[in-house]
Formats: sequence, C-alpha cells, structure tokens
Amino acid sequence: MFKQVLKEVVDGTEGGVAGLLMGYDGIAVDQYVRSDSSIDVQTVGMEYSVILSGVRKAVEMLEVGAALEVSIKAEQLTTVVRYLTDEYFIAMTLVPGANVGKARYMLRTRGGRLVEELS
Repeated sequence: MFKQVLKEVVDGTEGGVAGLLMGYDGIAVDQYVRSDSSIDVQTVGMEYSVILSGVRKAVEMLEVGAALEVSIKAEQLTTVVRYLTDEYFIAMTLVPGANVGKARYMLRTRGGRLVEELS
C-alpha cells in the first residue's frame, strides 16, 4: 500500500524522481524510485531526518504550531518533505525545474492515506 501511494505521488508529478516514507529515526518504511533514476533516496532521507527533527523541535520551541512542510533546494536536486505524524514523514525528490507546487499538492493530498495505514 505504501509503495503504491509513493509511486502515485512521484509519477503524478512532472520531474518527480523518488518518494520515501520514513521515520525520524532514519529507518525507511517504504520507498519508490523511478526506473530511470539511480538516486539513493534512503540515504537522502536518513541525512535529512536529523535536520527535520531539529526543525520540528525549533517550531515547537517557538510555539507557532506544528511543522507541516520543508523544502530543500540544491543545485541538482530538490526535496519536498511533508510531516505526517510525530514519528513519520513523506519526502519526494525532484530534478531541477520540476513542478514543486504539484509535488507539494500530491504530498498533502496523499499523505492522509499513509497516516491511516500507519495507525
């Protein structure tokens, strides 16, 4: 079920390369990588999980509500992350020039299905 949602999110977004459902502990629940890509999405997620935990704690300390989303744009890769629960997040990596707005939409609208399955 998780891979199906990740595939739908990635394939439904122009420029989408990979999707990942992961815990903040850096352990992947499931992943999907397009067949024409060689990205190691699990390593990307593990590295970002530490940063995402820090962002979540900073937002809590500032008392501005829960963290919902983070985007990290590098020269060769953009990663959009949607916080799902206190334990899990979903991330999608995209190539430069990809439709980041569509990625954000797909993560927001499909994330609820993942939360239901994680419960």
